[in-house]
Amino acid sequence: MLRNINGILCYYVVMNENLTGKINSLRQKYREIFKTTAEEIQKRTDELKPTGAGDIFDSYDANSEGAKWQTAVLKMFEDDISKDIIKKWAEILAYRDNFKCKGCAVCCNLACSEFSPEELKQKALSGDNFANQFLGIFVPYNSKDEASKIYPDYIKLLDDTITDPVYFYHCPKLSECKRCTDYENRPQICRNFPDNPLSVLPDSCGFYEWKREVEPVALMLHAMVEIMDYYKQKIELAQKIDLQNYGKEL
Repeated sequence: MLRNINGILCYYVVMNENLTGKINSLRQKYREIFKTTAEEIQKRTDELKPTGAGDIFDSYDANSEGAKWQTAVLKMFEDDISKDIIKKWAEILAYRDNFKCKGCAVCCNLACSEFSPEELKQKALSGDNFANQFLGIFVPYNSKDEASKIYPDYIKLLDDTITDPVYFYHCPKLSECKRCTDYENRPQICRNFPDNPLSVLPDSCGFYEWKREVEPVALMLHAMVEIMDYYKQKIELAQKIDLQNYGKEL
């Protein structure tokens, strides 16, 4: 909405009150996409399956057809699917350039981190560039209650879903009209935000349509990474068990 301050029309964001509903809808979409993606990866895995082999997660003798199958699947993940994921993610980020910040100032008023101010200072002293940039622009709120006045639905969502501590920060360079007073010199983390279409964004954000358009593909890529990690862990465990059994036989 617009508000007149000292003769200047200022834009103030009106937060969506159904944030929890949006998150639940996103989770449902992800479950559906995850199921479809898992079936597709299983199909591609089975296409490499040699005759007579059991399950991809079984323990096979070294140099057996089953072991070679596992190696081929891991190679497919590394040389084929992983490269496709990197390419698609780069396309998603490049498409972001078609959208612009509208100045709703939510990201400036409410930056969240899993790290406390003290932890961020230690990370910055250790050479962490992101922590250094973050501390160069953001300052912590005095309390969670103070932060909740900015985005109450989001704070409540975090309280309901996350048990680990979350720390809230804001940029002191905003004017009374919620405009950046040092916009041309803003750090790279501000220029790059949002860099993940799965982030929670208000409808008023200039990048909300970008998020909405690319979200299905981003969810699929996220599912592919999770599923491949699961396959890798299970296959490596099976191979480790085989090596242990082989050592016992020696």
